[in-house]
Amino acid sequence: MDAGPRTSTLATRGQPSRWLWPLGNALQLAFTLAWSVACISLALLVRLLTGSRRLPLAMARRLWAPGLLLGAGVRLRVEGAEAIDWSRPMVLAASHQSVIDVCVLFRAVPVPLRFLLKDELTRVPFLGWYTRAMGMVGVRRGKGRAAAASVERAAALVRGGATLATFPEGTRGKPGQLGPFKGGAFQVALAAAVPVLPVAIVDSGRVLPPGGFRVRPGRITVRFGTPIAGDALDEDRAGLATRTREAVQALMAGH
Repeated sequence: MDAGPRTSTLATRGQPSRWLWPLGNALQLAFTLAWSVACISLALLVRLLTGSRRLPLAMARRLWAPGLLLGAGVRLRVEGAEAIDWSRPMVLAASHQSVIDVCVLFRAVPVPLRFLLKDELTRVPFLGWYTRAMGMVGVRRGKGRAAAASVERAAALVRGGATLATFPEGTRGKPGQLGPFKGGAFQVALAAAVPVLPVAIVDSGRVLPPGGFRVRPGRITVRFGTPIAGDALDEDRAGLATRTREAVQALMAGH
């Protein structure tokens, strides 16, 4: 006899969550946009006034990324960073599940970070101004002259001492899954004669899944592996990509 009222009470208690989550996400989206516009504008101003990229890139690590992670309710855990010699230039090859991965890497890597990104992102108003001002490299897909030139620009950046972050899957995957690695990032590493650092970003896709803006607070873990040195004379980019993917897969599994 009590089942009906109890069920009704539980249903009533559960009803607020139907609109609380969308409302919370709408507020988080508004904060994300406002915070990003403010931080990017400040970074561009600092870049203009100082002529340096180092300070505005440090602002991304110490101001922009922490603010967005805090707003999303992210508890960030970083493993293996203390074993890396961050004074050496290298190419990071990270797994990719969510747009929040950019914030995660900015926060987890203790040195100024550049990104290898899709060329079309460099042409997006406002965002494109920032990526170009910070020395990010847009890569054209394919095997034409434009693609080769973008790889050489990225290699020159790394040879100059930069740490370059890449998502070699080329797109966001499902939580726990790792797609095939494309060769562009590894061609950059071979051309610059620097090691590739495998990086696993775990559970970011559960916090902010692809498609829409549905944030669910939680923990994201970043695991840094052992740098992998490629040899331009003895190994092609496909071989280096295979070795790196195996390392990232092991890191995702907690090994």
